[in-house]
Amino acid sequence: MSRLGSASGYRRRKRQQENMRKPITWKEIKYQKTLIIWAILFIIYGFIFYYLPLGGWIMAFQNYKAKTGLLHSEFVGLAKFKWLFEDQSFWNTVRNTLGMGIINLITSFLMAIIFAILLNEVKSTGPKKVVQTISYLPHFLSWIVVTGILQDALSSTGIINEILMKIGLFKQAYNFFLQPKLFWPIVAFANLWKETGWNAIIYLAAITAIDPELYEAAEIDGAGRWQKIKNITLPGIKSTIMILLLMNAGNVLNAGFELQYLLENGAIVDWSRTIDIYVLKWGVSQNDFSLGTAAGIFKSVVSIGIIVVANELAKRTGEERLF
Repeated sequence: MSRLGSASGYRRRKRQQENMRKPITWKEIKYQKTLIIWAILFIIYGFIFYYLPLGGWIMAFQNYKAKTGLLHSEFVGLAKFKWLFEDQSFWNTVRNTLGMGIINLITSFLMAIIFAILLNEVKSTGPKKVVQTISYLPHFLSWIVVTGILQDALSSTGIINEILMKIGLFKQAYNFFLQPKLFWPIVAFANLWKETGWNAIIYLAAITAIDPELYEAAEIDGAGRWQKIKNITLPGIKSTIMILLLMNAGNVLNAGFELQYLLENGAIVDWSRTIDIYVLKWGVSQNDFSLGTAAGIFKSVVSIGIIVVANELAKRTGEERLF
């Protein structure tokens, strides 16, 4: 029986290999013409809106002036990058961006997984749907609204100060937005509140794909909830976790713009300014488009480097990877 099975498996693999080597015919192209047309349209769209604008990167190597344009601006080589790397305020923004990005990655990533697992353990369908709906609604709020909520809650007359004074932790109102080292935790909390429910959706989808018979077998063997989570749920969504971790690792330098820009004030500017705000300051406010472009290129190159390194580490450890 095993010989027959191995023989049939060999023939099946051989047929699959032959099908893979089968040349594409005009008949097949005609049959798939709708998909091919849509694919071409998406390729054109991606080229126009994602790759064609990269030609503007040439500004980083010029002393760009709007009146002379890209073709006639003075070429200065790496002078803008040299000025950028010698600017201490730029390295402060890199520190802030990395700090907030890493905190956001760790907290948001872990809380989304934990929330998805806990929500999956809720057996009542009604309460589960209510909690899930409430949890991802903040995702649809704009950062302007979120900023307003934060400012109202954390102001000297806000609900947080009132609670802390009533329970005796503070004797007088505390201004959270004048404390530079509290800014990063405030940003992390805002991201958690806004995005945890939304980020948990994909983990919930991955959990529902796990075979229910595995849980039934584990329950028959006497496994408790924690044992089923540890031995079935987490291994079942491991590939999803790794892929999303690799993708989110490249977004470490995308620590945010709107929240930091709207909450920024003179007391915390050294801890709140990110690379995106730096690009806005120099590229738009100071009309130095070349310097702003150089900062943007630095951010993109570092992000790509982080993804490549993380992918290589995943490959060497035998985990799921992007490429």
